[in-house]
Amino acid sequence: MLLGYDLGSSSIKATLMNARTGAVIASATYPKREMAIISKRPGWAEQKPDIWWENLKNATQELMVKNRIPKDKIKAIGISYQMHGLVLVDKNQNVLRPSIIWCDSRAVEIGQKAFHDLGGEYCLQNYLNSPGNFTASKLKWVKDNEPELFDQVYKAMLPGDYIAMKMSGEINTTTSGLSEGIFWDFKSKSIAEKLLGYYGIDKNILPEVVPTFSVQGQLSANAARELGLKEGTKIAYRAGDQPNNAFSLNVLNPGEMAATAGTSGVIYGILDSPKFDPLSRVNTFVHVNHAKRAERYGVLLCVNGTGILNNWLQKNLADDASYEEMNEMAMQAPIGADGLSFIPFGNGAERIMENNDIGARISGLNFNRHNQSHILRAAQEGIVFALNYGFNIMKEMGMELKTIRAGHANMFFSPLFREAFANITSVSVELYNTDGALGAARGAGVGANIYDGFEEAFRGLKTLETIEPSPPLFGAYEDAYQNWLKNLNN
Repeated sequence: MLLGYDLGSSSIKATLMNARTGAVIASATYPKREMAIISKRPGWAEQKPDIWWENLKNATQELMVKNRIPKDKIKAIGISYQMHGLVLVDKNQNVLRPSIIWCDSRAVEIGQKAFHDLGGEYCLQNYLNSPGNFTASKLKWVKDNEPELFDQVYKAMLPGDYIAMKMSGEINTTTSGLSEGIFWDFKSKSIAEKLLGYYGIDKNILPEVVPTFSVQGQLSANAARELGLKEGTKIAYRAGDQPNNAFSLNVLNPGEMAATAGTSGVIYGILDSPKFDPLSRVNTFVHVNHAKRAERYGVLLCVNGTGILNNWLQKNLADDASYEEMNEMAMQAPIGADGLSFIPFGNGAERIMENNDIGARISGLNFNRHNQSHILRAAQEGIVFALNYGFNIMKEMGMELKTIRAGHANMFFSPLFREAFANITSVSVELYNTDGALGAARGAGVGANIYDGFEEAFRGLKTLETIEPSPPLFGAYEDAYQNWLKNLNN
């Protein structure tokens, strides 16, 4: 058996997979309601790493006890994690402050200043991105604003590095992880020393680098006891949630593309050479299967306000109706929601909007025509339109595709969302029986050499449904999108 974890900002999912067949044996998710995000000031977003660990323990214990799984049957562990977060620990591996997570906007100005001072051309050529609001800039914020705390920092990590540290007692990271934090220089193929030097940060604050697919550590006796697992179990894979989502869908080669719509919405495509958007509205990172002789880069388009918008509507407008009930209500309204537009950018600075935090808003509301169903439909369409807005930026970089793969999960459960996505992007959407935790389990099998290669790892991956674009609907969706664009730009 292989055990995969998916550390999100809403919950922790643990999945056990049969290594031979690729079938799910059991899954567990904690907490049962979304984890809290601490927002002490507008644009801030933090979570306590020890809460991640507690929820991971609870998910593991439920998985093992409820399903009576013998702990010696688990051969390897893989970790997927929310990207761009910052975790700081001292020499005793104690966490020094809450994690500044992916949707926190406080470091935008720091990254923009670095982009200007180091030179836009230099940053794009060497980092493929503006330092923007990424992890390196968040680390600089701590240095400037919490100097006494910063003096205690031994290592700066990503959320997945923290989980691996709690499991093994070892602190390490991956090249893919460094690139997502803008800690990686693509030209020199080494740590981004010039950026760190500009920020006044010693490169030794970063963990040792290990391969994405490799034995990165083993469960310590203490962690094994806390988790109810076997001491010495291999930790053999680690990746950010979006590269891992692509991996879970067997998206590994140039021209292939993956999508997800959880708390945030993402389209992630693969290139075999490093390319960048001149405005850094979409971002390029090292993909999980990158190698010297077969370079692989992932271009990531992210819309922060996706599932979190749906959750907000559930709590504040839908009287805690289930998501399925909300989908049914939304489908009662026509395409375009009778002129109502929902701008979904209410979860911090949005990269596709050049790191501006423009907020969410409803436009065109008419008290005589619109009801709950119109708002729910406009919200789902607004998310799809925001993704399409970013998809067009990817097309400007030369990325063209007729098919996108996605897991049958989160907002892709919604027939309305799937229909709108296929028809506004004009691509086929293939839904698969996989998710982030399953991807992490498969990655662990590769890293622990349980599989001979990727082909064997994806045994059991199946297409559940294909949604084709419907030309008769193109006009209605295009009209709705143009109305959305008009309201976005007003």
